[in-house]
Amino acid sequence: MNKSEIHVLPKLPYDYNALEPYIDEKTMIVHHTKHHQAYVDKLNAALNSCKELQEKSIEELMKKLDKIPENIRTAVRNHGGGHLNHSFFWPLLRKNVKIKVLIAENIEKRFGSFDAFKKQFSDAAGLFGSGWAWLVVKKGNLEITSTANQDSPLSASSIPVLCIDVWEHAYYLKYQNRRAEYIEAFFNVINWDKVNENYKNAMRQNGGN
Repeated sequence: MNKSEIHVLPKLPYDYNALEPYIDEKTMIVHHTKHHQAYVDKLNAALNSCKELQEKSIEELMKKLDKIPENIRTAVRNHGGGHLNHSFFWPLLRKNVKIKVLIAENIEKRFGSFDAFKKQFSDAAGLFGSGWAWLVVKKGNLEITSTANQDSPLSASSIPVLCIDVWEHAYYLKYQNRRAEYIEAFFNVINWDKVNENYKNAMRQNGGN
């Protein structure tokens, strides 16, 4: 997104039914066109009275929340976070993509095995209430963390590599209260090409080689 561009809903890089049967078409339509669109609309409304902030990217806004005027800070944190997190999330989803050597080797090096990583990531996704689980790079190392609501790891000086949305709107139409089933299904639709790319970019920015 260009700095001068108003915040807009990004198009998905696939059809709404492309993730079936793991994530259903109806959920994808509602999630993208209703929930994400609402974050974009409310972010733009919050920034309406602050022209200098309209010129900043969403990443810049979330990295420097303490610089946002207090009267709109909460709205930018919530709706800006919702827009940023979802914009990062959508390209991470694709079926039938095998894990790439670089990210696989570094996951095993950091967590001991892929299964150990999967368990720790799934545990993070089991956080109480609404939020996100993340694989991030911080100080040159892979870390697993979770954020409540629409908080972004960028606000904690971490660079995201992979994430899962565990707000109920991400899974309730298909899985109801069975969040653990949704988390398990998520591992069938991870776009490891994108994760690998995110990891390389994060290491360049955050002290890697």
